[in-house]
Amino acid sequence: MIRKIVFSIDEFYHLYNRSTEKILIFKDESDYERFISLLFYTNSVNVLNFRDLKRQGVQGLPLDIRGNTLVDIGSYCLMPNHFHILLKEKVEGGISKFMLKLMTSYSMYFNKKYERKGALFQGVFQAQHADSDNYLKYLFSYIHLNPIKLIQSDWKENGIGDIDGAKKYLDDYRYSSFSDYMGVKREENNILNVKAFPEYFESVEDFKNNIFDWLEFNPELLKIEH
Repeated sequence: MIRKIVFSIDEFYHLYNRSTEKILIFKDESDYERFISLLFYTNSVNVLNFRDLKRQGVQGLPLDIRGNTLVDIGSYCLMPNHFHILLKEKVEGGISKFMLKLMTSYSMYFNKKYERKGALFQGVFQAQHADSDNYLKYLFSYIHLNPIKLIQSDWKENGIGDIDGAKKYLDDYRYSSFSDYMGVKREENNILNVKAFPEYFESVEDFKNNIFDWLEFNPELLKIEH
């Protein structure tokens, strides 16, 4: 498949991909943790090998071990059979190199662990250019609200049945960058480079209000599919 979109330095993009045949690509907590670690380690101009890092005693996601990055990541969310990433092209070809490293590394890990062969993802990853300020800001909400589908799949069409429960579910969901924007101090903070993105949220409270406002029924959410 030939990609129609052309990536440009300093431009923002929403990337996503599903598993082949919609199989689960994250079957347990360790799978989520491996992909999240890869978001950090494959975003480097250097080649970093998990096995070598383990032999060296490297733990966590230390910034000093990674070197220069290929892209700037603004947000992400992992779902059972797909993922979303919002990022900015930092160097020529950075997005393509990063995504190739990320998906290849995770596919190799997954296939070995579960003794399977063949493609794990549906071909070339999908990409949308965030070509306006309103759309870019909107994507922070869209991406971080994805986990709500896991507790109420029809919430966009019919509204949230339990607003407080939905808010708590987002607070507790560990496999996205939501916690990082909520001010939680954790290793995953190092995956993001929020300074490379516009300052849409002046405080944690501002971010929280912006996200939670979308939990009220709003047909605007139906504009973006996936």
